Amino acid sequence: MSAPASRTTAAVVTLESTHGYQHLIRSGTHTLVVDEPAARGGQDAGPNPTALVLASLAGCTAITLQMYAARKGWRLGNIHVRVEADGDGDNLRVVRRVVLEGPLGPDQLSRLAEIAERTPVTRLLRNGLPIATHIEGTATSTSS
Repeated sequence: MSAPASRTTAAVVTLESTHGYQHLIRSGTHTLVVDEPAARGGQDAGPNPTALVLASLAGCTAITLQMYAARKGWRLGNIHVRVEADGDGDNLRVVRRVVLEGPLGPDQLSRLAEIAERTPVTRLLRNGLPIATHIEGTATSTSS
């Protein structure tokens, strides 16, 4: 008999605003704000959901490279990761640029490029995953 799969709750989102699209995201002990820009009806109180996904990719890239370099004893110096999405809908393309300020040779840079392609968030976005959606209502209906 195999062990049951573990379940991780990464985020709970609640509407905290009476107008616009601002929501609070609670993940463990952390609170983030997600919103839309004013031009799209929001209050621009936080990044939009797509920007949060791109930020997750950038953050995961930086952390993964830092962890790998530490194990190898390499000095990365400052790490700068810029992630942008180009296009829209089915034609969306993500471009990630990584700048490492440390004293690294070509072989080290090549290996770090390979590692960047295998970060957990990179794999998640590339491979996708099934998403099961369950919608429940709590309001009671009245008949006329």
